[in-house]
Amino acid sequence: MNPLAESLDALGFASVWTYLGLFLAASLLMIWRLEALLDHGLEGTALGTLVMPFCSGLGNLLFVAIIVGRHGPVQEVLTNSLVNNVTNLTLILGLPALIWGLSLRAESKLRKRGARAKKGATTADTEQKINRLSLLLTLAAVVFFSGVTWALGADGILDANDGLVLIGLFLFWQCFQLFDVLKHNVRKNRSFSPMFYLDMFIVLLAAFGIYSSTDWLVTWLSAQKGGFISAEHLGWLSGWLMVVPNALIAFYYASKRRADIAYASQVGDGHICIPLGIGLCALVTPLPVPKFFETGLALLVGAAVLHAGCVLFAGGLPRWMGWPLIAAYAWFVSTGLRGT
Repeated sequence: MNPLAESLDALGFASVWTYLGLFLAASLLMIWRLEALLDHGLEGTALGTLVMPFCSGLGNLLFVAIIVGRHGPVQEVLTNSLVNNVTNLTLILGLPALIWGLSLRAESKLRKRGARAKKGATTADTEQKINRLSLLLTLAAVVFFSGVTWALGADGILDANDGLVLIGLFLFWQCFQLFDVLKHNVRKNRSFSPMFYLDMFIVLLAAFGIYSSTDWLVTWLSAQKGGFISAEHLGWLSGWLMVVPNALIAFYYASKRRADIAYASQVGDGHICIPLGIGLCALVTPLPVPKFFETGLALLVGAAVLHAGCVLFAGGLPRWMGWPLIAAYAWFVSTGLRGT
């Protein structure tokens, strides 16, 4: 048991509601300080693709560690990953789109200041185009990672060699993203301020809170027998729980009309599960694929292609597109639960 959980248990606060509250509070703290990183050396797309995915995906990585460490049902790792990723690209993007719309063509305030602002407006337009291209590349990575995972799991199991391939793909992608951010900062003559590192430290503290709460909740859920909220649906329930930080990020930034961050955070978070989480699990123990494995990956690829089309031709996700995304998610849940 980790020190935080031991302290809460000693105070008599060991309950499901306590740890759900801790999970939510830590997630909100993390979002609060993540926004500050925008002013300390990270632009929106980099924040969404590099920093946020690791923070919001920590629970998924912890789930892998718990299942592997306790010799639990490893097939639940794949279920957790598919539920997390499909929820991100359908429900979590579809709902904010219905409420606010996810437009990447936000009108720059510089346009309203007359001729003197033309240069600034042009710069803002250029930044928006770069952000859209970065998002399209990230969506292409979803298609690529999903396709490779499907090919490796076509024989019904993911083994250690498959895990090495998936982890290698993830590390190559992250190196590419990191150098892209550094290149951007060199062009803009920007550097990471001291406050950047302080905020990152606070984010890590919040992440530890997410780790602690997730650890306790997964342990509690694994002990439940009978009913829907039980170990039988561990992968589904843990996937839904761990998507909460992603939902908070998407709704928060969509309400602030920062569709670039809302979009990139959901797409980038998927890379933590597929390929990293699955790759780490397969590296340690053979990972059998669930019945709805191909269905989930096909929906992921379809959603990524749909989002790419909207970004490319509509400049974002129109409000009306929220309905088909939510309908696709409902179909995925009903189909997946019937297959478990």
